[in-house]
Amino acid sequence: MSDTDVRTLPTRTPESAPTRPTHPVLTTLGLVTVLLGAALPMIDFFIVNVALPTIDRDLRAGPALLEMVVAGYGVAYAVLLVVGGRLGDIVGRRRLYLWGLAAFGITSLACGLAPDAWTLVAARVAQGAAAALLLPQVLATIQATTSGARRAKAVSLYGGTAGVSSALGQVLGGLLVAVDLAGTGWRAVFLVNVPIAAAALLLALRTVPETRSPHPSRVDVPGTALLAVALVSLLLPLTEGRAAGWPVWSWLLPVVFPFAAAGFVAVERRAERAGRAPLVPPSLLRLPSVRSGLSVILPFSIGFGGFMFVVAVALQDGLRYGPLAAGLALAPLCVAFFFASLAGPRLVARFGRRVVVAGSLIQGTGLLTLALVFRTQWDDVSAPALAAAMTVLGVGQGLVLPVLLRIVLSELPAAQAGVGSGAMVTTQQAGLALGVATLGTLFLALVPSAGVRDALVVALLAQLATVVLNTALTFRLPRVVR
Repeated sequence: MSDTDVRTLPTRTPESAPTRPTHPVLTTLGLVTVLLGAALPMIDFFIVNVALPTIDRDLRAGPALLEMVVAGYGVAYAVLLVVGGRLGDIVGRRRLYLWGLAAFGITSLACGLAPDAWTLVAARVAQGAAAALLLPQVLATIQATTSGARRAKAVSLYGGTAGVSSALGQVLGGLLVAVDLAGTGWRAVFLVNVPIAAAALLLALRTVPETRSPHPSRVDVPGTALLAVALVSLLLPLTEGRAAGWPVWSWLLPVVFPFAAAGFVAVERRAERAGRAPLVPPSLLRLPSVRSGLSVILPFSIGFGGFMFVVAVALQDGLRYGPLAAGLALAPLCVAFFFASLAGPRLVARFGRRVVVAGSLIQGTGLLTLALVFRTQWDDVSAPALAAAMTVLGVGQGLVLPVLLRIVLSELPAAQAGVGSGAMVTTQQAGLALGVATLGTLFLALVPSAGVRDALVVALLAQLATVVLNTALTFRLPRVVR
């Protein structure tokens, strides 16, 4: 069988019984294909950061609309991720993956051709919705079509893709804006998705096997509505409140959040007790690996999301780096993250959860080093010192995130691969958005009085607090990682 042949082979008993299909298997090319699809939404969350000044000049967007270009994508993405995972369980993960790719390519084209800021915001919201259809199918497909060492390697590669794509988004964004392909300027950061999505779509038609839950159920409409209200009431005021001047709605919506969250939990528990299929089954959170893994993923993602946003702004507004230089400053982090994630499976097999503990400590060392570099060398930052700090930071992050993803997935039943993956990615995405909102708001609020340098150092030390929390929570993870 060729590497790209993903057909299920029939088996026959000695008594010539009717053939029964074996479980579908994801080939190497199929894995590359789904990881390529996974990279697109992750890159696009961050690729806009270095293009925002150019978008502002071209479309006269202003701070509030610029925030909405970022927040509209992130909120739609986070709100619909679990729904995307459940739909994949019901109608087929390959089918949703193909639909998501097609929708992501079309909405990226709409972003790239947007004539004004409001059109760009609307296209970004639609792009976030397309990403929510696409991304949960990746982990769910890996979970349903791999096992043992092959699954461990695939999940580590997914984790590496997640981390590298986040940093690569800003590197690629800076490069595309600086090169100004055919005069497209900032539009190229969106238009580049179109041929990539098309190529991934063609590959997926041949290499990605279809899987679905053996017992599909309807979408939990009350749970979906309450989760959407909870996430919007939390994320929207945090991401948009400052830019909009903290209007009344930005103070009222957070009051809605605890009631919507409590209602969601109650509805999901009632649905599961009644034998229905809740959007996020509470029984999933009773699995120690899921509960402990998500508890570490959330603060990690808050710190990571805030870091990427704050550094992109500080390098351009404070050190006057161009888009390309600001992106390339993160290249050492990308490379270190990727190679650390590849080493993860071997290290985990030997040291278990201690890999995550070590990774958190290394990440904290990198943050302290980076804060020291900016504090003492701001007027003439040494490129080797900056690269060294970024490398240490990337190694630490690369040892943490892929292992956490593997831990969360380790005990998930195959029938709940989609909803479990959706819940995990929702936690990760909500954390990224919260990081941009909280650490980003802290940084931007301090800049007028403290200056860019000191505001950046404070933001990095605030992220260090999330790393300390991470380190403490890692001791709740399973000692042995499956």
